[in-house]
Amino acid sequence: MDLTLLYRGPLASCDYDCPYCPFAKRRDTGDQLRADRAALERFARWAAEQSGDRLSVLFTPWGEGLVRSWYRRTLAELSRLPHIRRVAIQTNLSCRTDWLAEADADTLALWCTYHPGQTPYDRFLAKCRDLGERGVRFSVGVVGLPEHLGEARRLRADLPEHVYLWINAAEAHTYTDAEADAWTALDPLFPYSRHPHTSAGLPCRTGESVISVDGDGTVRRCHFVRAPLGNLYDGTYRAALRPRPCPLAVCDCHIGYVHLETLPLYDVFAGGVLERVPAAVPPSGPVDLPGPGAVGAAQV
Repeated sequence: MDLTLLYRGPLASCDYDCPYCPFAKRRDTGDQLRADRAALERFARWAAEQSGDRLSVLFTPWGEGLVRSWYRRTLAELSRLPHIRRVAIQTNLSCRTDWLAEADADTLALWCTYHPGQTPYDRFLAKCRDLGERGVRFSVGVVGLPEHLGEARRLRADLPEHVYLWINAAEAHTYTDAEADAWTALDPLFPYSRHPHTSAGLPCRTGESVISVDGDGTVRRCHFVRAPLGNLYDGTYRAALRPRPCPLAVCDCHIGYVHLETLPLYDVFAGGVLERVPAAVPPSGPVDLPGPGAVGAAQV
């Protein structure tokens, strides 16, 4: 079986203070951190034992995982297993990068977000250059707030051309066409993020070849549909894997709508769906969105 898993344990603490994030500067207690470590190590043991399957894993913690040793160790260890096709994590890149020497750079990848005002620009850029020198696959992104535009332009100019700079539409922000054009000039795929995608009744890979897993092992089709499909550790989820339409009115987060079969994003990101790395540098110019229309403003 080829299976993609989005894992989100109980970790909810972050070392940044972004005003648009509810988990900014939150501190987990010692007990909460120990519980998160135990849950992650249990998941890692399970993944290591699934040698008969081909697994791809994206860690999507509410907080910042890579400042914790157990996330760094888990990514490095999983990357070296032959049945793991890809292991990736969403990160603000505030951690040190020397641990990557222990990982298989052909398997591990990073989805990095630059948060202006939270870290010195030169420090973040130096870490991106270090990733490149190590041969690590990564993308870099910025939340598309008006006050971030100048820094995003600077980052696009300083990053190597082959490194994809993505822009997430800011939650509750409505973009004029002129504003959207400015962001699209940096990220030709920004139109996919600008508006939520109507999804009710449409085919989606989640619940069939893509699942969401929490710290207790509860399996759901994705992070945004709460109905459980079973449990990872007792195997009850397997009987529930099948094609199924989306039950939600709209899908407004990249880690959700990338799996909609009505969008061409599996082709756009072929080989890099989890880390948000396109198969080729996106061409400049407007993007034609196939399928149903869009409504409202997109969520980060």
